[in-house]
Parts: sequence; C-alpha cells; structure tokens
Amino acid sequence: MSQASLHVDIQDKQLLLNFSGDLNLYTITKLQNQADTLNTLEIKSIEINLDELSYLDTSAAIFINNLKSQYEKQGIEVLLCIKQEDIESTLALVQNISSEPLSTAVKTPSQFLESFGKSIYEYYLGVVSFFNFLGNLFATKLHYLRSVKKIRYKEIAFDINESGIKALPIIALTAFLIGLVVAYQSAYQLKMYGANIFLVDMLGISILRELAPLITAIVIAGRSGSAFTAQIGAMKITEELDAMRTMGFDPYIFLVIPRILALMIVMPILIFVADIMGVIGGMLIANIDLQITTGQFLERFTQVVDIKHFYIGIFKGPFFAFLIASIGIYRGLRVKNDTQSIGFNTTKSVVESIFAVIVCDALFSIAFTNLGI
Repeated sequence: MSQASLHVDIQDKQLLLNFSGDLNLYTITKLQNQADTLNTLEIKSIEINLDELSYLDTSAAIFINNLKSQYEKQGIEVLLCIKQEDIESTLALVQNISSEPLSTAVKTPSQFLESFGKSIYEYYLGVVSFFNFLGNLFATKLHYLRSVKKIRYKEIAFDINESGIKALPIIALTAFLIGLVVAYQSAYQLKMYGANIFLVDMLGISILRELAPLITAIVIAGRSGSAFTAQIGAMKITEELDAMRTMGFDPYIFLVIPRILALMIVMPILIFVADIMGVIGGMLIANIDLQITTGQFLERFTQVVDIKHFYIGIFKGPFFAFLIASIGIYRGLRVKNDTQSIGFNTTKSVVESIFAVIVCDALFSIAFTNLGI
C-alpha cells in the first residue's frame, strides 16, 4: 500500500492536481487540507489527474467529486484525467447516488388524498377487526356461561386480585386527592357568597355520579388495561397462544373471558372505595376551610344527595370495565412478532380505553338526563 500524495503545478493560469498512491478514508484529510490552501483566484482551468492512483474508495471518490463541484461553482473549468476503469466506475457510482433528487416534504394534492384514503381504509380495517374480536368474544362467552362447570373460578379470582385488589391503594389515594382538590377550589368561591353548606351538595353529587367512576376507570385503564395488552402481547411473541391452540385450548376461554369477568366484577367495588375516599377528602376540606363539622356534613349529605346518584356511579362500573378489558386484550392480540409492537399497542390500548370510557360516560350522562334520572 503506497502513501497517497498530491502534487500541485501551476502553468499560465492552469492548475494541475496530480494525485498518486492509495486514496482512501484515512488519507483524504491531509490532502483536503492541502487543497484548501490553494489560491485559485486567477486560475481559469484545473486538471485533476488520477492516472497515478493505485486505489480509490467511495469516501475518496466523494472527496474528488466535491472538489470538482467546488471549483466549478467558482466558474473554473475542471478536467478529470482517469485511465483505470475501476476508479472511473467508483467515481461514477458516487456521482449517480449524490445526483439523485431528494424527496420533498411537501405533498401534492394527489399524494395527500392517497395518504388520507389509506389512513381511512386502515381505520376501517381496524374497526372491522375489533368487531370480529367482539363477535368471537360474545360467542365464546355464551358457550362459556352455559355451564357452571366451565367457569374457571381460580383464574377469575387471580385476575380479581391482580386487577382490582392490588389497585385499591392507588384508587383510594387518587379519589381522596380529587375530592380534596375539588372541595378546596369550590370552597373559595362558595365563601364569597356565604354558601358554605352547598359544598356538600356539589361534592356528593359530582363524586358519586361522575368523578369517582371516571377517575377509577382512567386509573384502571392505565394500570390493568395496559397490563392485559403487555401480557397477551408477550404470550403472542413467545408463541404461547399458538401452543395453546395446538394443544386444543381456546385462548378466549383461558385468557380473555376470565380477565374481562374479573374486571367487571371488581370495578363496582373500586368505584365504591373511590366514593368513600372522595367524600372523605371533601369532608376534610369542609371542616378545615369552611368550619363545617363532620356531623353537619353527614347530616346535609344524607338530606340532599339521593341514593340514585350512588347507584348510577356503580352501574357504570361493569360497562367501563368491559371496554377497558376488551380493548386491552384486543390490542394484545394485535401485537406483531417484535418487541416494539408491544410498546406501540400498549400505548394505543391506554389511549383508546380512556377515550372509550369518556365517550361511554358522556352517553350515559345524556341518557340519564333525558330520562330524568
């Protein structure tokens, strides 16, 4: 391997650059510095002679092409002298790649319509796939519940503990803080009008009817819904689901339905705990900030807060649980054979579950209001 060198010769406003040796990634830096020091103000033409080169790699070819383009931008005529076919082909290859036009970020109207149509079609396929999942789920559930012996009590009890009982501390703390914050912000406004006692009315109805079910569902969607997606997705990647089908076990019976039933059973219990903790948080602020004693608070609470608000909040629980569990498990079944897909579908399951819960809650509010409940 011979050392690369650059010989410079100037003859009557013509510059001769004679490269020799092995020109590669490790030798072009020195030659680049030498070429940058050349004064080309009075130069009319430049001849780049590569006849004496013994080797040229792609990085050196990029250097030669850039050097040629740099001189041509200055209005100097550049002539390349090459004898070896391999060196000429390397320069041509690099020049063809660098001359390819870059794709612009601006989309034409046809490209925009095409991408919009593709996104709509993919959304349509997703909706069809989800309804197909629901169809299989309901068909399996009817067959599952036909006989008491087929119900897998041990799996349901395990999922109740994992999805519900272990979630009690975070649910209780979240509901307590929500009641605390709502009461504290409302107390400031109510004190201005001397309507301190009406804090009990607002707090009782809002927490029992809306806040406790909604906050519980959101926390469960982030905790248990994402766990369902990750668990089912990991089992799909490790081909455990295929192994179950091969052995004659239906994944819907052993994995899907026990999780959904467990969450539907435990969600009203979690909402009940959230009701208690939210009211306690509001009661604490009412006592500290508005001087409403615990006895006064509870007496007013039993007078103005009807039992129907508590029942409405509890009634929403199984519906929210079904949405969260179904979307979480569906997203787990959609996981592809790579770990990145688990993170993508877990994120999608949380977002879609929270969105579905909010939409369901809005529909319940509209229906109950129109029914006068």
